[in-house]
Amino acid sequence: MDQSKNRTELSELGEFGLIKHLTRNIKIKQKTSVRGIGDDAAVVEYKNKQTLITTDMLVEGVHFDLMYTPLKHLGYKSVVVNLSDIVAMNGTPAQITVGIAISNRFSVEALEELYDGMLLACDKYNVDLIGGDTTSSNSGLVISITAIGYADKDEIVYRNTAKENDLIVVSGDLGGAYVGLQLLEREKQVFKANPNIQPDLEGNDYIIERQLKPETRSDILELLKELKVKPTSMIDISDGLSSEILHICNQSEVGCSIYEEKIPIDPTTINMAKEFTLDPTVCALSGGEDYELLFTVDIGDYDKIKGNPSLTVIGHITNKSSGVNLVARSGALYPVTAQGWDSLLNKEEEV
Repeated sequence: MDQSKNRTELSELGEFGLIKHLTRNIKIKQKTSVRGIGDDAAVVEYKNKQTLITTDMLVEGVHFDLMYTPLKHLGYKSVVVNLSDIVAMNGTPAQITVGIAISNRFSVEALEELYDGMLLACDKYNVDLIGGDTTSSNSGLVISITAIGYADKDEIVYRNTAKENDLIVVSGDLGGAYVGLQLLEREKQVFKANPNIQPDLEGNDYIIERQLKPETRSDILELLKELKVKPTSMIDISDGLSSEILHICNQSEVGCSIYEEKIPIDPTTINMAKEFTLDPTVCALSGGEDYELLFTVDIGDYDKIKGNPSLTVIGHITNKSSGVNLVARSGALYPVTAQGWDSLLNKEEEV
């Protein structure tokens, strides 16, 4: 949060003045954005397209800690996590609306940083900020973003359409965001015990960025189109690999086998997990917030994706009666359970 001498109190601008101030540099880029900020409602128009809409809420003390989360990063992440849901439907994100609840401990300059992060994400992913709401809060910062996107009817990919013998594929690598969070939490406790000690984060930029500044994998959709591969089902990995594969299997009424040795994990993630005496595989299965794509493809598409550095085949879909299983390196079979993040319990819990 900005605590500089040049602090402008929210009361100096008021609600409408603040909105005008924060949105003064917003420019509309999408042809589908007919009307943006400045009226009772935004207007979007998609001809011959299916509209995709999703909403995510981030609450201070539950989803983020401002002690180690820069506001600009928070703004960026709050947009990205919403766009990721549109991408997970094989869609193109186009617009967002932003709702924030703020207390008077925030200055205008602090909120400028938050919005700078949001607009940076909008620029990167060619998305328009077209409206929203601002109100007061007595319990910290709350951010609610709705993302709007589109796709051709026959291009949308759902969770419930995986079929037996499909291959299970994941983009990127997993577990980095979770161990990045563990590192930040550790350094927070060290700082609280002794504010004179500087955080020890050297050499861990990758996992810290995975936590504080994730990316939407829209590039993977472009790659799949180039390869002429359409997923048979898809989901983004926000709550951990185990939770997401269970969503696909339960909704598609199938089983699966995932092979531990195939799960992609970055060496930095492995080393940090071991430093915390954590199993890297467990971090990948249960950590969450990687925002990679988990999807299934027809087995006939294997030759198109094999060897691609951005994609890893980690298993295959089976009959429902086989269950959802992890095949360990030893060859032992373990049922997959969802040890993911439950925000209502505010801890990792079986859900």
